[in-house]
Amino acid sequence: MYWYEKAAVYHIYPLGCCGCPKENDFASEPSHDILKVIDIIPHIKEMGFTAIYFGPVFESSAHGYDTADYTKIDRRLGTDEDFKKVCDELHKNGIKVVLDGVFNHVGREFWAFKDVREKKFSSAYKDWFHIRDGNSCYNDGFYYEGWEGHYELVKLNLWNGDVKNYIKECITGWVKKFDIDGLRLDVAYCLEPQFLKELRGHCKWLKEDFWLLGETLHGDYNRWMNPEMLDSVTNYECYKGIYSAFNSMNMFEIAHSIQRQFGKENWCLYRGKKLYCFVDNHDVSRIATILTNKAHLPLVYTLLFTMPGIPSVYYMSEFGEEGDKSHGDDALRRPYEKREDTELTKHISALAKAHTESDALCDGDYTQLALTNRQYAFARAAGEKGAVTMINADEGEYTFSVNYGSGWRDVFTGEEADLSQPVTLSGYSSRVFVKE
Repeated sequence: MYWYEKAAVYHIYPLGCCGCPKENDFASEPSHDILKVIDIIPHIKEMGFTAIYFGPVFESSAHGYDTADYTKIDRRLGTDEDFKKVCDELHKNGIKVVLDGVFNHVGREFWAFKDVREKKFSSAYKDWFHIRDGNSCYNDGFYYEGWEGHYELVKLNLWNGDVKNYIKECITGWVKKFDIDGLRLDVAYCLEPQFLKELRGHCKWLKEDFWLLGETLHGDYNRWMNPEMLDSVTNYECYKGIYSAFNSMNMFEIAHSIQRQFGKENWCLYRGKKLYCFVDNHDVSRIATILTNKAHLPLVYTLLFTMPGIPSVYYMSEFGEEGDKSHGDDALRRPYEKREDTELTKHISALAKAHTESDALCDGDYTQLALTNRQYAFARAAGEKGAVTMINADEGEYTFSVNYGSGWRDVFTGEEADLSQPVTLSGYSSRVFVKE
């Protein structure tokens, strides 16, 4: 089993987490602010996370997804040496490093596109992009494709061999310089399948256990997640299903998605595969803001860490941080603030440690045990090892009768439990039992 198959991921958007300026002037001295992450490492480790996924860290004009240079750390964050210190410290603490691979598009300040802007069709790099006669909204004197109509994001020509070789060389450099352990591929649903196949071959050549995660939104995830392309993709189907099930008090919604994805029926789509599961990130409102009943917040995390997949928590959401997408991206990407542990952080920590230590929670199959509009129970099994999750989203107590035998341990209390007997949960509570 590769490391990422048993991972619990902590997601950081560095430019926001470190409180960086919104725009890059490409003239200031490096800030060294990325070193602030070192102060957060003890918290991340104590919480039980085994990997960090960093949003964009390379030189860009604004938000990081408008790359100007893939070979140097954004000066607003610091220097390459600063980031190496962060990666080294993470590795010393047993935490893997995953970077954002933004390969579908670059920013207008990307060095090759600047050459095209200057020399137009005489540029040696004109075929690195999708340009043709016409004009752009920036009056460049030629037309070019932008990402989904955003012309500050210039689409790369991933059929071009020089572009592909350049990207591979950059990744090789990141592995040599920072010893990174994986990549999350931005807008993977836009990337050419042949490019993904070649990228996989290169990354697995660099490191056999290199993790390739792709951002996907909808459709059949097998298009991108398969033995020839990506190891994992983002599970947006269950992201939506989780908060919607709690807000509408309809556990059937999320149970249907999980059964469709991971059940034992022949038509199930992703049984045995490792989808990347989350309840918020840098692009969507914080889960504490989305939920209409804040008492459901711990229950959401119980589901996240015990359903099939690789769980991820967005920085500061473990404290119940609020953030409304309608107020702009900055509301979701605030500077990190050190806080004291709460009941929620303790709850998530117990779940993260249980997940990474349990073969059943990492690799087990899925069996639905009980389901009502407000209650949900399921089991995971990997050989003789098992896990059982019970969630009561109602304000009143509820008794589960799953008849699952004795010899279980409660993840939250450490006490032994006999699941051959009825188990009563108080209102707005959950329990997780493991058999090791």
